[in-house]
Amino acid sequence: RGPMRVFFADHHELPLPAGHRFPIRKYRMLRERLVSEEILSAEELFEAPLVERSRLVAVHDPSYVEAVFSGSLDRRAVGRMGFPWSEGLVRRSCASVGGTLAAARAALEDGISGTLAGGTHHALRDAGAGYCVFNDLAVTARALIDDGLVERVLVLDLDVHQGDGTAAIFAGDERVFTCSVHGARNFPARKTESDLDIPLPDDTGDRAYLEAVEQALEASLARSNPDILLYQAGVDPLVDDRLGRLAVSSEALFERDRLVLERSGAEGLPVALTMGGGYADPIDLTVDAHVGTYRAVRDRMPATSR
Repeated sequence: RGPMRVFFADHHELPLPAGHRFPIRKYRMLRERLVSEEILSAEELFEAPLVERSRLVAVHDPSYVEAVFSGSLDRRAVGRMGFPWSEGLVRRSCASVGGTLAAARAALEDGISGTLAGGTHHALRDAGAGYCVFNDLAVTARALIDDGLVERVLVLDLDVHQGDGTAAIFAGDERVFTCSVHGARNFPARKTESDLDIPLPDDTGDRAYLEAVEQALEASLARSNPDILLYQAGVDPLVDDRLGRLAVSSEALFERDRLVLERSGAEGLPVALTMGGGYADPIDLTVDAHVGTYRAVRDRMPATSR
């Protein structure tokens, strides 16, 4: 296998007011760390393309997409999304989706690919929510199916927050299997039924967490028979995360990623990785965990491809 293709979206600035809770810095920090620690070479990193609007309206309400592009969302919609509107927000959101779609196409060719963005799983058909404007996982799954590149997609969502938007968009669509392992008492307050949900109690800890992930992986692979795995590798289950509450160590998160990658590798299943949540203070702990995901990727790849 040749070198890995990984896409990034931080070349589009997302201007946020001082003191905003969302750790926008982590994306560039991650990219710089991956290169400085020689996990990825600069030649393996590509600017994420902007997704075409036609791809967005395949899963999102056209009037919602238009309101995002034109900046005509009402105050309540902006509040629910969590970001102030700007031209930069539109570009960054389109690059975030475009990066995931590009990574999925690359994974079908190379076996594995990733994006240093994405995982925006709270975005619903007609609304943004929880720092998610458009749902990159949903747009990508639909685009791959619509283009005849795959017949069935597995979305494995291991963010601490349930992938409610993805679950809602694909409710009743047997071509896309949604699986979410998440904190039972965490955001969103009202969950949407995925094809497979494993809700976990606060302070779950490493062993029970890894057992749940393994159970989710085996069951969802058996039930979905997928042609590609879209892996939402959120690192907010981390014990240091301000929003996490599951008390999972960084070592166990690395083990989680290794488990997913080894199991999918054994099946010969292409994997496209996205990021997802991570809100540790200091944010370096979150970046460490995201770096760990790409270490796990390198461990899975044959030595010739480094």
